[in-house]
Order: sequence, then structure tokens, then C-alpha cells
Amino acid sequence: MVHVVIIGAYGSAGSVVAEELAGEPDVELTLIDDGDPGGGLCILRGCMPSKEVLSAGSHRFRVRHDDRLRGKPHEVDVERTIRRKDAHTLGWAEYRREAIHDLAERDDVRFVHDTARFVDDCTVRAGGRKFEADYVVVATGSAVNIPDLPGIEDVEHQTSAELLDDTDLPDSAVVMGLGYIGLEMVPYLSEVGGTDVTVVEHDERPIDEADPAFGDAVLELYREQFDVTIPTECYEKRVEPTDDGGVRLYLEHDDGDEEVVEADELYLFTGRRPCLGRLGLKNTDLRPGPDWVLDTMQARDDNRVFVPGDANGEEQILHVAKEQGATAAENILRRERGVPLDDYHNVTHHVIFSGLGVYPYARVGMTEREARDSGYDVVVAKRQASDDGVFKAKDAPEGLSKLVVDRESATVLGWQGLHYHADVMAKTMQIVVEMGLDVREVPDRAYHPTTPEIIDGLLRDVTAQLPE
Repeated sequence: MVHVVIIGAYGSAGSVVAEELAGEPDVELTLIDDGDPGGGLCILRGCMPSKEVLSAGSHRFRVRHDDRLRGKPHEVDVERTIRRKDAHTLGWAEYRREAIHDLAERDDVRFVHDTARFVDDCTVRAGGRKFEADYVVVATGSAVNIPDLPGIEDVEHQTSAELLDDTDLPDSAVVMGLGYIGLEMVPYLSEVGGTDVTVVEHDERPIDEADPAFGDAVLELYREQFDVTIPTECYEKRVEPTDDGGVRLYLEHDDGDEEVVEADELYLFTGRRPCLGRLGLKNTDLRPGPDWVLDTMQARDDNRVFVPGDANGEEQILHVAKEQGATAAENILRRERGVPLDDYHNVTHHVIFSGLGVYPYARVGMTEREARDSGYDVVVAKRQASDDGVFKAKDAPEGLSKLVVDRESATVLGWQGLHYHADVMAKTMQIVVEMGLDVREVPDRAYHPTTPEIIDGLLRDVTAQLPE
């Protein structure tokens, strides 16, 4: 009997491993999680609750910007929004917990509601018991990253988790971090709370992974449509409390200029770090750091330990966690069968619900820069949303899109979109990219004027550049 211990069974990665291995002959599972109520980050503090509050803000934003409508736009009832979010979140989390508890009804599966700690290699203590395992899956997720900034311990601050529960939004705020979390939560503060927001951007523009035009478009959109102040190419030097209970943040720009920003509240949207601190890794051979988890999801220092999801620190995204969990489960079985293990290779598929989800950024596959760096001779097409009348008709004229195709094979290598409904179009483009379709064979017509016409235009534009 092969004994597999899964630490973090409620989470997205851990639950997939549990589901894949439960019922396998000769596999015994010990599922451990100390979550209260439990259910995983995405359900409790991430994707699901954030989209609930963002959607409320998006309705107001669209009404406020539509000059075809009369009267003042409705104000968002924040208390009601949070109550509804909480009710839905608890329901989704309960569904996840019940799925894990149902697995534990099997004879060869047990669940332990406690914090797990290694006491030796592949030996874990939890619930007052010691479990010796053949394999351990570490799927403990991630936690908010608090930056090492002078004075940070002396000021009160909030993260996205607190903001998702807050019913009394501040008059002014200074934000550290304009990555995925900041791009989603900053417009919420501005639109729903009427908050005067300043957000610090270290680089020339946000969205490092995107081609520059997309980051520039985000800056323009946030500054003009959401009235957000975004100093760029600057860094936080120190922070201190003000006499009236607010915060004062000192900045230094790349050109040497200094700036001071004061606000009622400090928000830290500064990314996440793997949750590994309570695991007792010092009692094992495991040494987290760069490249400490292999493509097989095995830990470099112990091939009996698998680390899928946010815990490995590589790509902290929900669908990646699930895919890595499936890879980990399959590789445990493959190792037992004595066959070569599979590597996890991800075709980039990212969506940021920027602009309250009215103007989301989506990316599938390679950017133009990545394709050229990989040796491809590429053909590129770009379109502005305003080039297609349907976006104007729907009063969402902002944004752009881009398609990258290999000149020799006509294979679609990548696509990016920052515009209305880009998040929905990402699935279509995922199919095109992952199936390696010839751009000339993808239908370039919509059956009625719809927002995907922007994709049709890209297909036609790039095909026209290809040799006959």
C-alpha cells in the first residue's frame, strides 16, 4: 500500500491531487488542512470574492461613463455587496470542504483538521499523530507578502483580504503594488469608495509580461477613467504614521527626485509568498529557494515530496495550481509504476480583471518579444478596439489587441487583448494557440456584429501579410 500525505487538502492544488488519487488501488491517503472555515484561497480571499465586489463597481462605472443615460448613477451599497459576497463565499467553500470530507468516507482515506509539521523526511505530525508517508504533497498555498520597508511595522495597513471585507472605504489611500492584485483592486477603491488613490509603479508601466503598448494603455485608462494618480519609475523609501492616524510614504524617483504622499490608509497589494514557515522544513532535506521544485512537481532535494500550486512560488494562478496538482498526482502513480515522469509545461493563459473587469487584460501563448527571442520569424497584427464599431456601439471603445503568428508555418503563437470581453475571448484563443492552428484555417467571420470581430480583424490582417 502506497501512503500519500497531502498537506493543504482544501486548496486548489491539494484537492485535485486528492481527487485524482482517491480510489486508486493500493493508494492510502491522509488529507490534512487547518483551514477555518477552509476552502482554499481562490474561494475565500481570491478569485471568487474579488469578482463579486468588482462586478458591483463595474455596473456603476459603466452607467457613469455612458452619456446616453440621464441622472446620477446609483451608489454601490457596500454593506449589501459584502454581505452577499460573504454568503456566496461560504457556500462555495462549503462545497469544496464537503468534497474533501466525502473522500474521507472511503476506507483508504482519512482527513485530519490540524496544522501539519514535518518531523523527519516524509514523516508528518498532525492531530496528535505521526504519519509516515511514501510521498508527501505540499500544497499549502501562499500568503500576503509584506515588503521589507523601513517603518512598515509602525503603521496600520490593509491587504486585499481586508479590503474585501471593508464596508467603510477611506477618503484617500496610497497603494503599494500595481501587479495583478493592484490592477484589480485600485479601480474598486476609486469607483466604489470614491477614494482618492495614489498607487506606486516601480517600472515605466504596469504588466511586465505584456508588450509595452498594453501597459501604456492601462496607465492612460486608470488615470483618465478612474482618476488614479500613478507615479512611475519610483520606489518606496520609508513609511511613517501621521499625527491624525493616516500614513506618510516617502518615494524616490529614478531621476533622484523625492516625493511624499499622505493618505488615510495604506494598502499593500505587493504579491504573495509561499506558505512554508510552519511546516518544519528544517527537519527535512528540503531547502526552498530558486528552482527548488522541478518540472515534475518534485522537490529538488527529495523526489518523494511534490509541491504543486502557489507553494512552489513559480506561477501563483488558480488554473496553474490545478494543472500542477494533476501532474503531481499522475507522477506519483508513474513513479510507482517505474515509468518516466511527465514534466508540467504551461502555455501561458493569464487574465487580469483590470478596469473593474470592463477592460480586462488577457494573454495566451507568447508575446512578440518572447517569440522573437525563441527564434521565430513572426508576423504581427495589432488592432485598436475603436477600429471596430461594435465597441463604440456598446460604449466600451478603449483598448487594443495583438496577434503573433509564425511566418513559416502560419501557426498562431500568441494573442493579447486589453478590451471589453477580452477575458471571454481568451478561451477561444487558448484553443487556437494550444492546438497549434494555422491562422488561415481559423474562421475570420462573426455571424452578427459582436465584440469578437476584433479577433476576426486580427486574423485577416495577419493572413494578408503571409506569403501565398
